[in-house]
Amino acid sequence: MSNAHPPRKSRAPECEAREAERPTCDGREQVVLVGLDGFERWLCPAHAAALWLTDPTLRFSAKTRPQAITAVMQQAFGGGGERR
Repeated sequence: MSNAHPPRKSRAPECEAREAERPTCDGREQVVLVGLDGFERWLCPAHAAALWLTDPTLRFSAKTRPQAITAVMQQAFGGGGERR
């Protein structure tokens, strides 16, 4: 008999900027941007890149994985799929 609890699979929140009728989200990684007031925005890489480029006060939260930041930079600066 085990006291171990079954692992919980929590779904990451969807992109806050996602439009139900015309989804324009791109990328699966969740990006968390934080404003000066501490308010968090959970976004896909495409929406995060657009917002991050237009609002210099936003910063990446520590909740954002490095892969997600990479995806944002590729969206923002056109990082071709080339890997070395």
